[in-house]
Amino acid sequence: MTNNRLKIETTSFSLHIMAMIFMLCDHLWGTIINGNDWLTCIGRISFPIFAFMIVEGYYHTNNLKKYVQRLLCFAIISEIPFNLALGSSLLYPIHQNVLWSFLISIGLIHWNEKARKSGKLWKQILVGVSSVIIGYLVGILTFVDFYHAGVLTVLAFYFFRGNKWWNYVGQFACLWYINIEMLGGYSYEIELFGQTYFFMRQGLALLALIPIWLYGGKKGYSSKAFKNFCYWFYPAHLLVLGLIKFM
Repeated sequence: MTNNRLKIETTSFSLHIMAMIFMLCDHLWGTIINGNDWLTCIGRISFPIFAFMIVEGYYHTNNLKKYVQRLLCFAIISEIPFNLALGSSLLYPIHQNVLWSFLISIGLIHWNEKARKSGKLWKQILVGVSSVIIGYLVGILTFVDFYHAGVLTVLAFYFFRGNKWWNYVGQFACLWYINIEMLGGYSYEIELFGQTYFFMRQGLALLALIPIWLYGGKKGYSSKAFKNFCYWFYPAHLLVLGLIKFM
């Protein structure tokens, strides 16, 4: 008997598309369409998806060296477009683009992987704790996007990678703490059944866990052209938004 139940799952392709759309919405709000809060609300979903895909990219890349070199290249390319769009200047030393956050994260992930391969539990624990502390401090000191919270989000998906119930609990708990307790930010006042509640905008980042948990480990549509598009989309859309701001 054939099982005709509909199975809903996301792929690497669909996650990248969602993340780029949500990121564009957030950057539109932050540059040329101010005041439309719904744009930044759904934009909160973008970063956790990218963070998750960075971890998956680490494990699935055929050449880690080239993967890091490519990220480094686009981090450099994206710096001026990022400065123009979000800093309204060619130089914006107090805030660096998100690709630097990912590069720091990959370095820490690689350090942890070396500790795992050693087979020594004490070394794994020491490196794991140290990487969290280092990621926290370096994220702040280098002014990368999302600062320490960005690096820690990537590490959360690394440490709790998998599809067991405890992986999901760990991811949820980490994202809750990072976005609600650590980042915090603007809250909306909501009246419900005669009671007043405050809903934190940054908390919407936790909605990213829905498509992430639906990820089935498949690439989906894949081509060299799409791969290049994903890399070039970041600096290109920032450059366009930055130029529009100066018109």
